[in-house]
Amino acid sequence: MTTTPVISQLDNSYCNQIIDIILPIQQIEFNVPITLESQPDLLDIESNYHQTGGNFWGAKIDDELVGTIALIAIDGNAGAIRKMFVRKEYRGKELGIAQLLLDELVTYCKQKQITALYLGTVDVLKAAHRFYEKNGFTQLTKTDLPKSFPLMGADNIFYELHLGN
Repeated sequence: MTTTPVISQLDNSYCNQIIDIILPIQQIEFNVPITLESQPDLLDIESNYHQTGGNFWGAKIDDELVGTIALIAIDGNAGAIRKMFVRKEYRGKELGIAQLLLDELVTYCKQKQITALYLGTVDVLKAAHRFYEKNGFTQLTKTDLPKSFPLMGADNIFYELHLGN
């Protein structure tokens, strides 16, 4: 067994594996009141992410999908980060999976001239807040988000990051 994470782009063939990571973290681990029905993007990665100018990545260890991150391109050279999740047993600085996923997304943004990133999260995800802030994200109010930002009903904390392209 290797513990070296491999980051790669994901397509529709990974939808079930993506759902198997995200829903239990949302619903069971953090009791976020969200369903698969309220996240239809998870059933068609290619239409909702690839075809919008964004992308969807996964972290794999020994061919097992253990983490995800996605980007939706929005107006004005901006992007919305979505679906940043890492299985509990693979979290932490030892493997650095969340950092590898974010770094991959930022590299993609710089290649595509995306100069600002936005994301929404929920107040109970305290470790996620610390992670984003450590990576230079600053909190902003919902009213300060770009009008084209795709809001998720459960999100109540918002962040932005300006990239130096």
